[in-house]
Amino acid sequence: MAAELTARGITDTVSASTVRRWLREDALKPWQYRSWIFIRDPDFHAKAQHVLDLYARRFEGAPLGEDENVLSSDEKTSVQARCRCHPTLAPGRARVMRVNHEYGRGGALAYLAAYDVHRAKVFGGCEPKTGIVPFMALVAQVMATEPYASAQRVFWIVDNGSSHRGKKAIDRLTKAFPNAVMVHTPVHASWTNQIEIFFSIVQRKVVRPNDFTDLTQVRNRLRAFEDRYNATAQPFQWKFTTSDLDDLLARLDRHTSADRQEESSVVLAA
Repeated sequence: MAAELTARGITDTVSASTVRRWLREDALKPWQYRSWIFIRDPDFHAKAQHVLDLYARRFEGAPLGEDENVLSSDEKTSVQARCRCHPTLAPGRARVMRVNHEYGRGGALAYLAAYDVHRAKVFGGCEPKTGIVPFMALVAQVMATEPYASAQRVFWIVDNGSSHRGKKAIDRLTKAFPNAVMVHTPVHASWTNQIEIFFSIVQRKVVRPNDFTDLTQVRNRLRAFEDRYNATAQPFQWKFTTSDLDDLLARLDRHTSADRQEESSVVLAA
């Protein structure tokens, strides 16, 4: 950056340490960024409201009964077994764990999971790949156990992935399990699906630093973590409500309206 400032004639000769000091004092971090995306789902509000209401144990304006359950489900793809060329060195006093950079590829699998948002209970399974059949196998695994087998309704919150997309997926689920209700998150809004929080925990506590001898070890590690998690976990403290959703969409609408007015002013001035 120091060389670029000089090359563009913005300043005379300046040292890298000076530029570093400027950035530190001004709290500028040009190497950091946040991604964003426009809301593209025309039914964003309605779909998001369904999901958020279910987290608050409501659906279509009515409270859920004791025999109604809410599950959040998705797939974590490409969980790899990376066989390190040299053994990993365990952490020691004043020394972090050391993981060899070189590895051999031991394959990859998909981890499918369903999370009961009010009981903090996880059901999971590993498959060679994702798809309709693996997803329905997970559904069957859950729906064969209590309290879901005899529940009045079991809501399945899913995103718009190909394994459970659209009305065909809804009909498929209802045909197999009449008491199951599929609820889709808005398009490009997987952040509204609580299973993603669980997957982030799995990534930090199970997968990383991804040092496995083979896929059997990956499966065993995931299964062991599920057992430990189910024995100790508490429900996530989900705080984003439908009121927050309304406020967010109102702010976005104000920004969009302001941008349109500015564009119109530029066109008229031209």
